[in-house]
Amino acid sequence: MLRRTFFSAAAGLALALTGTTAMADGHGSKMDIVDTAVSAGSFTTLVAAVQAAGLVETLKGDGPFTVFAPTDDAFAALPAGTVETLLKPENRDQLVAVLTYHVVPGKVMASDLSGKKLSVETVNGQSVQISAFSGVSVDNAKVVQADIDASNGVIHVIDAVILPK
Repeated sequence: MLRRTFFSAAAGLALALTGTTAMADGHGSKMDIVDTAVSAGSFTTLVAAVQAAGLVETLKGDGPFTVFAPTDDAFAALPAGTVETLLKPENRDQLVAVLTYHVVPGKVMASDLSGKKLSVETVNGQSVQISAFSGVSVDNAKVVQADIDASNGVIHVIDAVILPK
């Protein structure tokens, strides 16, 4: 069931990644971060994790949020069994810590970071290292698609899962 919901979220993100400004409700409103991720199609693991962690309503909230969103391929690159272990109910606190490490309060666009090296506090209270001299990197991950606008923030697609210290 989690996978199906994530697929829906991923489909929304796919629309966003194509460079369109897809409207979620047919009335001119942009999709929120969760719906954008669902729509994209390449964030099914992330969406499932957000659901398992109980963070859907938070990420559908007013924000604004900046989300560094690992792709399904990024999750697949983790050691075997890592995702399955994190998704277990008894590991919810660990999952929340990992996911909230991917979220920064506020809406930070790539142009805001250009030519800078920063330490930025995440929602989980720890800081990520961002370098934007030749492209943008967040800890050990590279931003592969920047500035996917959502009604309550922005998504930057990254090629690796970043882990809190």
